[in-house]
Amino acid sequence: MSTPTTTPTPTTTEEDNLQSRLPDPIQLFPEMGGVAAAMTKVAHNGLIPKTTIALVHLRAGQIVGSTYHTVRQADILRKSGEAEERITAVASWRDAPYFTDAERVALELVEAVLNPNPFGERVPDELFVRASAHYDDKALWTLTLAISQIYFFIPVALIAKPIPGRPLGKNYSK
Repeated sequence: MSTPTTTPTPTTTEEDNLQSRLPDPIQLFPEMGGVAAAMTKVAHNGLIPKTTIALVHLRAGQIVGSTYHTVRQADILRKSGEAEERITAVASWRDAPYFTDAERVALELVEAVLNPNPFGERVPDELFVRASAHYDDKALWTLTLAISQIYFFIPVALIAKPIPGRPLGKNYSK
């Protein structure tokens, strides 16, 4: 009878070896910090719940296949006390019982903006009317600019590949 062999546990994980493709853009373009701060200030002006913004940003990350954004936004939601069911169900929000009507229309709006519609407008009048039923003009602008904020950072994540799970300022290895 042979004795079972065990494989040694590695001392580092693949995650420990992650490298970004590019350095932190703030090192090259310090003025970008001001742009990012201004976008955050507008998106978090209090008219849209921070949770809704994080849900929208999480859904955007899922749609474009950005591990960086999905990990970051899920972490933000967890730290704000969101239930794991809500975080996990963002990918299947349409049939999940965890979201308010206002959150649902916000998730639908980010999907409409990010997904091509070969048969018509990405954001049809009917969707705009439903969004307007939940958000006044200033809140709808806030939601629109919150979607713009994540849209601004999507190419950064997909091209530069910052390291998921690391805090801002420490998420680049170059």
